[in-house]
Amino acid sequence: MDVERYDRTRPAYPPELVDHLVAAAPGRETLDVGVGTGIEARQFQAAGCHVLGVEPDARMAEFARQSGIDVEVAKFEDWEPAGRRFDLLVSGQAWHWVDPVAGAVKAAEVLRPGGLFAAFWHVPEPPEEVANALADAYRRLVPDAPIDLKSVPKQPSDPYGPLIVKVADGLREAGGFAEPERSRYDWDRVYTRDEWLDQLPTFGSLTWVESTVRQEILAEVGAAIDRMGGRFITRYATVAITAVRG
Repeated sequence: MDVERYDRTRPAYPPELVDHLVAAAPGRETLDVGVGTGIEARQFQAAGCHVLGVEPDARMAEFARQSGIDVEVAKFEDWEPAGRRFDLLVSGQAWHWVDPVAGAVKAAEVLRPGGLFAAFWHVPEPPEEVANALADAYRRLVPDAPIDLKSVPKQPSDPYGPLIVKVADGLREAGGFAEPERSRYDWDRVYTRDEWLDQLPTFGSLTWVESTVRQEILAEVGAAIDRMGGRFITRYATVAITAVRG
């Protein structure tokens, strides 16, 4: 994983989501689980929060530290809070790596009464021309790939629905939380050819592909974007699940 590329190209979260979570929490002490390179942590920091990150990947943790975020390297389930308590626990694009029950138990342990748990994810949907160019090139050039991008559905009406159900069940089983709530934020982002091709190698389907093959795939996607005039709009849905600590 190219950590600098990941941080440079992955999108930030909707300001409305950040503002809502900050306003709903009883204070500003924030724990970011799976902080990664610090994308959402910097947003919450800018909103007035004091953020501590927990991150199992030492390379990402070091990058986040360089941008001014305090980070401790550990899996969240194994992390030692040492008596510290927080008003807000956030996890952007990361809670699916956490055990849903053990993670929820740890979240209940570290949140103050009235504290807020919030996990959220992005779901991008580029235009068909761009998505099909990637899927066609991927199928032809990586025939042994474990996934077929052509079979990946478009943005569903309930993005990450099964995952959010699993997270909600984990919170309920752990106990100590009010009934989980869902929210969704729809937004658009304009990408240039170079911006999209810069981000694509951070996607799981391409991170493991041999470099020369990856470059061929990117060239074909780039050609499709050129035929569209060199830029396009990607629709995003950001979905969140929140729960208040009792």
